[in-house]
Parts: sequence; structure tokens; C-alpha cells
Amino acid sequence: MSLSDMRRQYSMGKLSETSLTDNPIAMFKTWLQDAIEANIPDPTAMTVATVDEQGQPSQRIVLLKDVSDKGFLFYTNLGSRKAKELAGNHRISLHFPWFFMERQVRVCGIAEKLSAAENAKYFFSRPKDSQLAAFASRQSQPIATRELLMTQFHQLKAKFANKELPVPDFWGGYRVVPHQIEFWQGGEDRLHDRFEFNLDTDGNWSSQRLMP
Repeated sequence: MSLSDMRRQYSMGKLSETSLTDNPIAMFKTWLQDAIEANIPDPTAMTVATVDEQGQPSQRIVLLKDVSDKGFLFYTNLGSRKAKELAGNHRISLHFPWFFMERQVRVCGIAEKLSAAENAKYFFSRPKDSQLAAFASRQSQPIATRELLMTQFHQLKAKFANKELPVPDFWGGYRVVPHQIEFWQGGEDRLHDRFEFNLDTDGNWSSQRLMP
């Protein structure tokens, strides 16, 4: 079968005006909980899209670590490609690909760095091997072999075997403050349901249906 012949119907659900909440964050939390309870793989996984100084977009998968009315949180190496691109352009887009439920959520917003206290709180909540991995890897930088990376990891593991690691100064988090959130529910015959929320200058959300 050719790729152009691959298709299926989307019939797991519908999304209507009466299903919407006034605050899209509340609706997002409901959809996220639905994804968690459905036991789909990595329900908190999201695509993070940034743009470099030449206007070239790049994307990668990271894990959502918290969400509130203030925004969406994730953590990364501050020397990574995404962090460097955010330093030059703090506009960012997130995408939650809940395809197993025939749902997607798209978020557009501004990325703000978290405080040192917020970074430390999350860093020390991680398993120690994850803390060590953050130290061992200079994310997005070239390395000759995986063996070299593992050597660095094991050297750090031995060094900090009986003591606490400090929070790396090259590691931290971002809060994505949203100004646009779109909810997508698959529909039969490609007549999908799409609703876009936009934040106005007074801090109020409005919604509109989009054609598929």
C-alpha cells in the first residue's frame, strides 16, 4: 500500500461549543488527565518548537513538568539548542500529540526562565542518576562516542557517591506563558473539530471554532 492510500476514519469523539470551558488551562488539565487515565505512552510528552536567528524552526520532544494558570513548565540544559534559540527569540510553540485519543493541543506563548529556587526544587526531586546525567551531558554539543559520555557519567557517580550534587548553573527551567491554545478532536471524513482560544490585552480568553 502506498502512503497516499493510508487513511482511516476518526470517530472516537466530538468537540462542541458546550464542551468548552471559559479558561483553556482548565480544559487542558481535563484532557491531560484523560490521556493519563487512558494509559497512553508518555502522556506528558510535548513537542517544543523554537526558531533560530536565521528563521529556521527546530523541534524536539520534552516532558511537561507542571501546568497552572501561570503556564506550562519544562526543564533543559541552558546551553542546548532550544535554550540558545529562546535567548534570541522567546516565542515558542508546544504541541501535545495525543493521537491514540484522536486529540491534539497546540500552544503558542512566550518562554520565561524560572527562578533559581524553582530550578532547585525540581532538580532535587529527580532521581540521583537523572541529576548526574544533567551534569554529564552538555546537551546538543558534539561528542565522539557514547562510551565517552558514559565514562563522564560514571566518574561523576563515583565523585558524588556519598554527597549531594549542587544544582548545575547550566541547567534550568522555562515557563511557557500562553496567549493562544488550540484543541483538536478528530472527526469523520476529515471534518475535525477545532477550537482556538486567544488571550486579549485585559487577560481574558475568547474562543472561536476553526474549519478543519
